[in-house]
Amino acid sequence: MTVQTVRRAAEREALAMPAVVVSTTRLTDHMVRIRLYADDVEKFDYAGPDQLVRLFVPPRPDAELHLPISARWWPEVCAMPESIRPIVRNYTVRSVDVAAGELDIDFVLHGDDGPASAWARRAVPGDKIGILFDGARFDPPPTTRRMLLVGDETALPAISAALEQLDASIEVLALLEVEDAGAELELAHPPGADIRWLHRAPAGAARGALVLAELRAARLEPRHCYAWVAGESSLATSVRRHLVNERGFGKEQVYFCGYWRQH
Repeated sequence: MTVQTVRRAAEREALAMPAVVVSTTRLTDHMVRIRLYADDVEKFDYAGPDQLVRLFVPPRPDAELHLPISARWWPEVCAMPESIRPIVRNYTVRSVDVAAGELDIDFVLHGDDGPASAWARRAVPGDKIGILFDGARFDPPPTTRRMLLVGDETALPAISAALEQLDASIEVLALLEVEDAGAELELAHPPGADIRWLHRAPAGAARGALVLAELRAARLEPRHCYAWVAGESSLATSVRRHLVNERGFGKEQVYFCGYWRQH
C-alpha cells in the first residue's frame, strides 16, 4: 500500500457484537494471537493499521458474557450489576478477513495481572468475547517519504500491520523496545526497511531509555517524515518530546499514544 491518508474511524454506528474464539497461536513466550469469528465482521470498515477494537471480557472465567445492545454502550455497561458487568479493554486489530468473518488480535501476556491477559492465556476455541470496532489514527500525509515507527510489545500489532502495508518508496526506521530476544517477531516489511530490536537490560530498565539513546544517535531528517509512536506512556511521551523539541519535528508530524502506564 502506498502511504495515504486514512479514515480516522468507521463511518457507521458502532455496536458491540459477540465473537467466538476460532484458534490460538503462541507467537512468543509472552504473546498469543487469537483468531475470532463474528457474524457482523462484514460490516466492519477497516480504517488503518492501528485500528482499535474494544474487547468485552466476561468478569470471571466461568461467567456468562453480557453485552450492551445500543450505541450508548458505556452507560449500559456501567449500569450492569457488578456480577455480570463485562470488563472493557482496548486492543489493536492485527488483521481482518471480512470475507471469512474473522479477525486476529495479538495479546501480550503478563500472567493474571490484567483481565484481558488472564482471559487470553486460557482462551480455547469456542470461548466467547465481545468486540466493538473503534477508530484508527495512523494518518501520514500524502507527502510522506520517510517514516519512524516506535513502540514496545503492545505496539507490535500496529507496527507489524503498518510495515506490511507500506511500499518500497517509503524509507522506514522502526525502533522496537522489548524485554529480550525471545520477544522478537518475524516481520514482513518493505525492502530496505531498518528494523532495530532493542532489548531492555538489565530487567526493570526505564521504558523508552533505549529508544531515546538510539534516536539521539540516528540520522533522522524531519522533512517529509511521519512518526507513529505508541506503547508505555513514558516511552511515547519522551519520544514525542525529543522529536519536537530536539529534532525539529512539527507536532502534526508525530502521532503518539500511551497504551498503558508502568507503575
